Amino acid sequence: MMRRPSNFRRMAWVGLTLLAAVAGVSQPSRAADEWPTRDITFYVPYAPGGSTDPISRKYAELLEKQLKVKVIVENKPGASATIGTGAVIRAAPDGYTIGLGSSSSLAYQPHEMKGLAWKSANDYQSIAKLSDLPVILAVPAEARWKTLDDFLAEAKANPRKLKVSVSGLRSINDIAIQQLNKLAGLRIATVPFTGGGGEATLAALGGRVDGTAGFAPGMKGQIDAGKLRVLAVFQEGKYELLPEAKPIGETPWKDTFPVGYYVIAPNGLPKAVLEKLLAVSKVIVESEEFKNFLKTNGYTWDPKFGDDMKKELAGYDGKFRDVIKFLDDDK
Repeated sequence: MMRRPSNFRRMAWVGLTLLAAVAGVSQPSRAADEWPTRDITFYVPYAPGGSTDPISRKYAELLEKQLKVKVIVENKPGASATIGTGAVIRAAPDGYTIGLGSSSSLAYQPHEMKGLAWKSANDYQSIAKLSDLPVILAVPAEARWKTLDDFLAEAKANPRKLKVSVSGLRSINDIAIQQLNKLAGLRIATVPFTGGGGEATLAALGGRVDGTAGFAPGMKGQIDAGKLRVLAVFQEGKYELLPEAKPIGETPWKDTFPVGYYVIAPNGLPKAVLEKLLAVSKVIVESEEFKNFLKTNGYTWDPKFGDDMKKELAGYDGKFRDVIKFLDDDK
């Protein structure tokens, strides 16, 4: 019987090892190329009932159509939107957990809160800007203030007396009021609510505060029902959804601070997953269906993707530092 060479087993073992190594490398690559093969979770770091739910659910609906898998929207509020934002940023970078971020949660909160999973736009993957949305200031319909001038005159005469509800501490609607305080020499007090824009609106309707600063998608039902009177919109020019609102851009205090809504993902996505997510998000945001949704609901279309979105978020840094200095000096 012929014996095999003594090194045969060693050569066979080396061959099998190489095959296993190649298989180990190619398996994740194939998984990335085939992404997605199961449900995707889309975290929203705010409570239902405000302005973030409609736009998040519309994006998720259109993402489902593009990717042919279910996209589950999960509200994860708390700690001024940092709990839900952090859950996205800390998630496994496999494309199955993405979420909504706002200019406040992504660019302001790192200045105010220690121990967050992000300090700048370098700490997460920028996917797509969905929209801007202007802050509106409204009071109960039976309130004594008929115009913005009436409200500001009383605020000027009675510092810290007038109270305005906002959807979270140092949310963009809070920051817009603080910026108005800074520029107009006022001291309107803001009252944050952990239940988001819906709870803040109810606080105004229930007389617990004098007014509310929020966003049209979460307030328009109450406005249309005649329960809220809109005094101002923090933008340049007329707001088509609420044409009766006085634009802050027409006052001497022109800084408007809209909220930006963005899709983010963890850093480290496989290249194939990132490229596909960027591509389908661009198709969604630039579609007529999405643009019509924005217009109907009072959002502003201002698309940015990837690095362009990242640059915009980095640009908020200086503006937020100015507001922080004002708040620190006012303590």
